[in-house]
Order: sequence, then C-alpha cells, then structure tokens
Amino acid sequence: MERVRRRFEFINGIEVDPDGSKGGLCLAWKGEVSVMLQNFSRRHIDVLANDQNEKQQWRFTGFYGSPYAQEREDSWNLLRRLRRNEEQPWLVCGDFNKIMYGFEKKRLVAQRGKENGSIP
Repeated sequence: MERVRRRFEFINGIEVDPDGSKGGLCLAWKGEVSVMLQNFSRRHIDVLANDQNEKQQWRFTGFYGSPYAQEREDSWNLLRRLRRNEEQPWLVCGDFNKIMYGFEKKRLVAQRGKENGSIP
C-alpha cells in the first residue's frame, strides 16, 4: 500500500496490514494537514486532523464494515463506540457493506414499510 500511496504523491499515511491476502486499510494525506492517530482495528482508522489553513481540529474515521451478515452488528457497534468520543466535527467515510445482495435490499424495503405502518 505504501508504494501506491507514494505513487500518487501522498507522502503521509497510516496503514493497517491485511489479514493474509484479504483486507488492509490505508489512510493517506498530503502535507497541508496534521494527523494524529487515535485508534485503529482491521475495520477502521480513527484520527484527529488539524487543517493548517483553517486552524480547526476535526475527526475522521475511515471505516470498512464486515461483508458477513453475522458480523455486521459488530461493525455497527464499533461505530457506536467511536461516536462516544465525539467532541469535534466528525466525518466517517468508507464501505459500510449495509447491503451486499439483492435479497437484502428487498428485505430492507419491506422493513421500512412495516416501520411506516404499511406494506410496500
């Protein structure tokens, strides 16, 4: 990942090693931002960033939700725990893997219909 990051001239970065041949995370940035790592796991990188031009601190979390249905609740619980530390403006970006298959989309639409008191 470091080679790719440097090829695109992102001289700074935080990398979480892959688990075997799968996964791995990378957060890359250029010199205009100062970044302090808060915590990380195989599913997220959480940092505080200081924009030197704006002189404001903010929080960024790069997130990769589990692609496995049986682990998705753990992914959402991780975000809930991270939210407790929120004191600065917070941006979360990534792949949440909320819907992986067409049948899940149909199920989600049906659940929303029930929540609204109607069946789609």
